[in-house]
Formats: sequence, C-alpha cells, structure tokens
Amino acid sequence: MTLPGFAKGQAYFGLGVLSIINLLNYLDRYILAGVMEKVQKQFGLTDTEGGTLATTFMLVYMCASPLGGYLGDRMPRRWLISGAVLLWSLATIGSGLATSFVMLVVMRGLTGIGEAGYGTVAPSFISDLFRKELRSRMLAIFYTAMPLGAAAGFIIGGWVGERFSWQAAFFVGGAPGIVLAIASLFLPQPARGGMDEGPTIAPVSFGPGFKALLGNTRFWFTTAGLTLMTFGVGGLSNWMPKFLSSERGFTGGEAGFYLGATTVVGGLLGTIAGGFLGDRWDRQRAGGGVKLSAIGLVIAAPLMFLCVLIDGRLALALGLFAAQFFIFLNNGPLNAAIVNSVPPHLRAFAFGISTLTLHLLGDAASPIVIGWISDHSSLGTAIMINALPVLCGGLILFAGLRHFAHPAGAANPPPPAAAAP
Repeated sequence: MTLPGFAKGQAYFGLGVLSIINLLNYLDRYILAGVMEKVQKQFGLTDTEGGTLATTFMLVYMCASPLGGYLGDRMPRRWLISGAVLLWSLATIGSGLATSFVMLVVMRGLTGIGEAGYGTVAPSFISDLFRKELRSRMLAIFYTAMPLGAAAGFIIGGWVGERFSWQAAFFVGGAPGIVLAIASLFLPQPARGGMDEGPTIAPVSFGPGFKALLGNTRFWFTTAGLTLMTFGVGGLSNWMPKFLSSERGFTGGEAGFYLGATTVVGGLLGTIAGGFLGDRWDRQRAGGGVKLSAIGLVIAAPLMFLCVLIDGRLALALGLFAAQFFIFLNNGPLNAAIVNSVPPHLRAFAFGISTLTLHLLGDAASPIVIGWISDHSSLGTAIMINALPVLCGGLILFAGLRHFAHPAGAANPPPPAAAAP
C-alpha cells in the first residue's frame, strides 16, 4: 500500500495531518460567509461589495497557485506547507482585527496566498504516499475536509458571530492553524513519484511544463468540469447563508447550522462514496471515475435550483443534503484524474495550473457575479441561475469521456535532460 521501506503508519499519519489542515483550510475560507450579513452592516456594503471580499480571496489564491505548484515540485514540501498554514492562520486572525473594509480585503488576500501554498502541494504529496489504485479513495478522505471545513466555517461564523461578534469568529478560526503549522514540520518526506513506475525525472520549468499540459486533453476536460462545478459551489457557499436569513426567516445561527449540517452530512457522504465508487468504476472502465462525477453534477444542478423554491425547513434541509451529496461525489475521482493524467514531475505544477483556472473562472467570479445579479433582481433568482454552470460541468465531463480511452497526449512527455539527483 505504501512505499517500499516507508512505514504504513507514516503514510496514514501524513494523510491524517494533511486532512486536518485541509479542514482548517476550508473553515477559514467560509467563516466569511457565516458572518457576511454582519460585516456588510458594519461597513455599509452592498451585495456586490460583499462578494468582492470572497472574490479578492479567490483572485489572490488562484494567482499564487502556480507559484505554489512550482515551489512544491522543487523544495521540501513540509516546509512549504508549514509556512503556508502559518501565513493564512495569522491572516485569518488579522481579518478579525480589521477596522476598515480595505484592511479586511488585504487580510483575505493574504489568506489566499497561504492557502495557495498548501492546496497545490498536498494532493501530489498524498499521491506519493499511496499506490495509484488507492488514490481516489485516499484523496476522497483528504477532501472530506472540504464539506466538514465549510460546514464548520458556516457554523462558527453564524454561532460565534451571533453570540459574540464577527471578529471573534475569525479569531476562533485562525488560532488552531498555529499549532498545525508546527505539526506539519513532522510530516514524512516521500520521494516524488516513488509510487509510480518509471525513472524519477527532474521538475521542469514553467514554459516546458505548460507546453506539456497543452496537449493533455484529459487534464483540460477534467479541469473544465471542476471549474464549472466550482463556480456553482462558490456562489452557493457564499450566498446561501444570507438567502436563508433574508428570504427564509432564519437567524444567523440557524442559517449557519442548517447549511453546516447539510454540508457535513451530504458533503461527507458524497465525498466518501465518490472516492470508493471512483476507484471501483476506474477499475471497471477507462474514465469510470470521471463518468461518475459527470452523473453527479447533472443530478445536482436541478436540486440546487429546487432549493430556492422550497419553503418548509425539513424539505429545504433534504434538498440541500441531496444537492451537496451529488456535488461532492466528484471530489476524489476528479482530483485523482488530474493526478493520473500527468507524470510525477508535473503533478504539483498541474495542480497549480488547474487551481488557477478553476478559481479564475469559478469561485473567484461567482460571489461577485451572484451578488450583482442579486442587486439587480433578487438573491433567490441569482442562486437559481447559479445551478446552470454545474449542469454544464457535468455535460462537459460526459463529452470528454472519449479522451480517457487512450493515454493523454502529455501524460508521458519526453524527459528533460537533467535527471533528479
């Protein structure tokens, strides 16, 4: 299961620490959504301006991601992870200290830099801890932190913000990262590509690396599907708490609890199911995990639309649960598809480019777009429109399945002249 001579316990320790850090990653990211209404009230922000806070985070995050991937292929990864976690945690605490809208924007930008240094490195790190046939489920375990962390952000933001202050919510979210930054210094150091067949190849520079990816159709179809899904998730995550409070009569704490609880249950079950089913479907047919993800997104889109039309709280909770189950079904399979579509020396770089793309056209854009539509119509209308990109993402994945029947064009590019020492 793990590298020859590499202790099984070390591999699972690494997976566990990285998964806990990933939970904090999403928690700190979505605290803002849980306190958005209070932040808007304090600084006098419109929905468009409120969306700018989330968009700023994503713009900085995506711009820093290629650099994070570039460094992740070259420097000791645990040092990069430790520094990244420390930076975003201090910036989250700094968000709670913000005394102006501009200062809050700056702190959210710094949070994005820190999270980019981590998010592009961790998946390739995990791929070097476990064999290819286990990657979908191991990455699914890692990505269970996404719904859990997002839910924790909604709940902490709503509950702490309501009982204390929105500033206190950022303090609670940021403090644990200081401890985890220290813990990450004790991560194991697997060899890059040690779980893959073939010789170890030195990392390539940006130009040759991007050129190698250009002809890789599997990489780009997978990234396109992820991008459209991310647009929809970004819009839903940033604006659903306010929709529940402003148009469904929830208090801030109730909105955070309802969305958090459905995200935990639906997102967790969807992510785990996607990981195990993705591995099984990949063994049965080429591109099986991608097909599973396509089905999930096509089912999720109408469920997202219906959530805006439902009035009863129980029915709304069931709708949110079902929508998020099918959205998160893709986490393990699509990220495993990216890992498996490129050779080891390109993986962190590929995740950097994928992260740049999916956030540039995904959740960096959706908060401000949904906010603008809300300002010119209603928040409910904006959230219903937000379901369309998710549907398109599933259809694009279906269209790209034929490319998974043969090796990707750039999956095995000619090795560079210099070999790794």
